[in-house]
Amino acid sequence: MLAPFMKTPLKATLRGVTNDPIDPTVDMLKATALPLMKKFGIDGEAFDLKVVKRGMAPGGGGEVSFSCPVRRTMRPVQLTDPGKIKRIRGVAYSVRVSPQMANRLVESARGVLNQFIPDIYIHTDHMKGAHSGKSPGFGLTLVAETLSGAFLSAEMSSTPQGQGDPQLPEDLGRNCAMLLLEEVHRGGCVDSSNQSLALLLMTLGQQDVSKVLLGPLSPYTIEFLRHIRDFFQIMFKVDVQKPSEEERKGGEKVLMTCVGVGYSNINKTLK
Repeated sequence: MLAPFMKTPLKATLRGVTNDPIDPTVDMLKATALPLMKKFGIDGEAFDLKVVKRGMAPGGGGEVSFSCPVRRTMRPVQLTDPGKIKRIRGVAYSVRVSPQMANRLVESARGVLNQFIPDIYIHTDHMKGAHSGKSPGFGLTLVAETLSGAFLSAEMSSTPQGQGDPQLPEDLGRNCAMLLLEEVHRGGCVDSSNQSLALLLMTLGQQDVSKVLLGPLSPYTIEFLRHIRDFFQIMFKVDVQKPSEEERKGGEKVLMTCVGVGYSNINKTLK
């Protein structure tokens, strides 16, 4: 979050665990967080996140290169129409296990998702040798894209080596597909893993009104709103919207509205 407000464009190489069952993985950030930040004006060719090596928990050994341009201000947004799902994309990754694991993940996930939409493409990413990190594992990241350019994501990773019972790739693929359908039901213009990022970018925006339609707020987001109130003295207007049965637009939605603090990059005047 600090990257757009630095003095010079950021180029960082991060090493460690890239995929684990607890935190958002690199694939999810690349597929959902980056497009969201582009809507707030952080864009350009220099804005990129690249997986050089994959590192599964607990050993890690992964490497990610991240580059981000600098911006003077954030753009206010009006994201109020999520739109209908038009396609589903994903990546099934495997390291230090049989490449067949990724294919089994894809087959089981498609078995669930093909009942709903035909445009599904999940590519497999099997890294070996020096690019495969220090621990074995596999996982799946799925992203549903809507007609209005919103991205809803779900992901699952295998149990880290030596921690609990191992999982079958078929079960993991099926469960991940069900998680994506749950996320689609929750709806909104931002998925539950990126709610806090959207709210922070709205807070840092110009002194203008920003609106974002979210699904039900996650416990993390609710706590994050308290932090925003403490740090920035910004309070959001929260409107709960209940879609009617005829609309069939999933669960309750929350329209979040705020006026930004007008934060700007004080390092230099950007050309």
